[in-house]
Amino acid sequence: MIELSPDQLPLLPSWFEADFPGATAPAEHALVSGAGRWWADRAVDPRAVAVACADHLLLRGEPTALAPIALAPFSAHYVQAPARFLPLLGSAFDLLVPWERMAYVHRVPVSPPRPPHGVTVRRLTPGDAPALIALAPDMAWIHASWGSPAGLAASGHGWAAVQKDRVLAVACTYFRGTAYEDVACVTVPEHRRRRLALACVTALCRDIAARGHTPSWTCSRDNRPSRLLAWTAGFRLEHEYVHHLTGQPARRVVGFPA
Repeated sequence: MIELSPDQLPLLPSWFEADFPGATAPAEHALVSGAGRWWADRAVDPRAVAVACADHLLLRGEPTALAPIALAPFSAHYVQAPARFLPLLGSAFDLLVPWERMAYVHRVPVSPPRPPHGVTVRRLTPGDAPALIALAPDMAWIHASWGSPAGLAASGHGWAAVQKDRVLAVACTYFRGTAYEDVACVTVPEHRRRRLALACVTALCRDIAARGHTPSWTCSRDNRPSRLLAWTAGFRLEHEYVHHLTGQPARRVVGFPA
């Protein structure tokens, strides 16, 4: 596949129909955040397109337009694609793991819980970038869709529970679409069970509604804490689907003997 420049991008609505609320948000977010990238089998009249943002990949079009080797750059990605792409994905990677997912939409207004003494829940500002950098490496995914800690801090789409200069919890729009904004959150381990994530998510949901958008939430079926937080924050189940985690490029794809 070839990477497309901004002036080569196809019309998004013609490629990405919303199968469920928030389904196209990663593709829409890639257009506005600068953190996403677009590929196609050819620059003019493409037959297949791919959009990658953070570690998520959306595939659309005709899989017959692509050879397995074209997908080699997308190892260790969560792929959302029509079922017709599964044979191609199975040929392209040595592992393809299905993940059952649940998609929620915010339906019930919730009053924010009062934060603990000494903790402030507020919108992130550009000056919070160092505090985001200081988060543990396994929490760095929270700013991946904005390209960097500085990108999230300056986006205006993140809320945090802050104690002095330390960020204890973050909720942000992970993928911003034209109708839905998909929400993500993290809390540092030693400050969990203090309702900090709920406070941040509640503030963010009000912010999203003020922009005229609807908050959405996606998580693994097996992620019970995330499902519980979504329900407590006023989200209700809308759709269930499957996306696939890719392994490494298959040996035969990268030129080794099968």
